[in-house]
Amino acid sequence: MRALKSKRGRDYAGGMLMAAIGLAAAFQGSSYQLGTLERMGPGFFPTALGVILTAVGVAIAVTARFARYEGELEVLAPEWRGWACIIGALVAFVVLGKYGGLLPATFAIVFISALGDRQNTFLGAMVLGLAAVAVAIVVFWWALQLQFPLFQWGGG
Repeated sequence: MRALKSKRGRDYAGGMLMAAIGLAAAFQGSSYQLGTLERMGPGFFPTALGVILTAVGVAIAVTARFARYEGELEVLAPEWRGWACIIGALVAFVVLGKYGGLLPATFAIVFISALGDRQNTFLGAMVLGLAAVAVAIVVFWWALQLQFPLFQWGGG
């Protein structure tokens, strides 16, 4: 545990953890049909992301191993507001996605998550949420024609 109290140890351990998760994702994704670039199968995307995550994790670990660090690691108090807002945003997305539709769910997850940052204002979080709703309409509803209603009342 002593190694994780240094900046080098944390960066190295984090990089190796990312690489391990990437390897697991690539391995699991390769159990599905990969397909080709023209006709991607269900395993193509998770395998590709797993390989990329593995490469980034190895790069972080190698950089941490040979980098020079100065000073001590500053231990900060937990950001309970951020944790609460992010968890609350995920719960709101699930509930509103099921009972309210894509737009209320998208607005809620972005708005509530943005409030977790102490530097964000209520108005800034509102504008960010509305911008995310506009992007969701264009990308998911119009371009991808996702079968997720924009608005609905009740479960469906």
